[in-house]
Amino acid sequence: MMGSIEDRWWRTVTKPDGGTERIKKPRFGVGHRYRVRYEGPDGEPLSKSFPDRQKRAAEQFLISVESDKQRGEFIDPNAGKKRFDEFAESWLRTHQFDESSRESTEIRVRKHIIPFFRGRAVNTIRPSDVREWDSSLVGVLAVATRSVCFSHLSAIFTAAVDDRLIAKNPCSAKSVTQPQPIPRKVVPWTPPTVAAIRAALLPRYRCTVDLGGGCGARQGEIFGVAPEDFNFDGGWLTIRRQVKRVRSRLVFGLPKNDKERQTLLPASVAREIKAHIAEFEPVPVTLPWEDPMRGEPVTVNLVFTTGRRGALNRTTFNKLSWHPAITAAGLERTRANGMHALRHLFASTLLDAGENIRAISEWLGHSDPAFTLRVYTHLMQSSQGRARTALDHMIGLLMAPPWPQGQNDQQNA
Repeated sequence: MMGSIEDRWWRTVTKPDGGTERIKKPRFGVGHRYRVRYEGPDGEPLSKSFPDRQKRAAEQFLISVESDKQRGEFIDPNAGKKRFDEFAESWLRTHQFDESSRESTEIRVRKHIIPFFRGRAVNTIRPSDVREWDSSLVGVLAVATRSVCFSHLSAIFTAAVDDRLIAKNPCSAKSVTQPQPIPRKVVPWTPPTVAAIRAALLPRYRCTVDLGGGCGARQGEIFGVAPEDFNFDGGWLTIRRQVKRVRSRLVFGLPKNDKERQTLLPASVAREIKAHIAEFEPVPVTLPWEDPMRGEPVTVNLVFTTGRRGALNRTTFNKLSWHPAITAAGLERTRANGMHALRHLFASTLLDAGENIRAISEWLGHSDPAFTLRVYTHLMQSSQGRARTALDHMIGLLMAPPWPQGQNDQQNA
């Protein structure tokens, strides 16, 4: 049904002679004069009021409402009055997360986003408010963390758009820019450095370096490998699971990006793993799958365990084993010198050997080869030298006598 505009100050009545006249209503001069009555797409009666001398604005509003309803783009103004903090908490409860990501996301949203927008109606938050929020975090959080928080805020507003609380995501406005950390160029460790780190680790942990640098496995994936994951004859390692910490408890879970993958198993790494398994017998360890509270118990024969036959906790391992090894090798204890640096060694070695970026991306378990290219493009400079050498070799063959039959036809013409 088409909407209508009610004048709440004046009423038009018909006189006995057939003419009309306007009569003041009891609420004349009180509140807004015009009330637009209309129905939402679900038939619910809705209204919006406009002050005196704003009848044209009321008419335009009604026209826009009816047009939006026909296009399926109608947004109920009352729906957007939901408080931001209530909607953000609802988003945290219902959004699909990896459980280990859920915990860190909850911390960031509740600590760095909700306090700034608490009490505000979702539909009152403008791009300028988003810029103000981001400015308040400058000097408080690292640029990379601000960028992650921005992604969370944008995801919350995207959900609000999907729920038809607002028409547009204020984070998507042209005047709003997501913080972008300055990319750090990866500087791979040298083999002597890696050898020093490996030698400084306890014997039961030395092969973790081999799987990181020789197979490109992540730390949690290394902690989760079992003997059956190794195809020693074919030269492949299947990454099926990882050990990770969720709400301070260890669980098994799928590798990053929620998919298994195969990666290279060099013969040298295979020999070391066989020797390790012979010396340190794999231990059956039972942990919940993904969720520490509701996950099904899963038992895996782990290749790497603690001296007490338990799964490795990355925090404890880093503190008691990795950091001392880093120090012994003459390196500083920085984020760049974590076990993840072994994957950079893996990638840089393959790039230097001329391997293509798509294959390297698959072995590393990246979701997009473009990401691999962005991270390691500066390490591909040596490929230019190989390309020039190949071209020089090809041109040299073309120009070297004796000429093949038919190649000197132009000279004889």
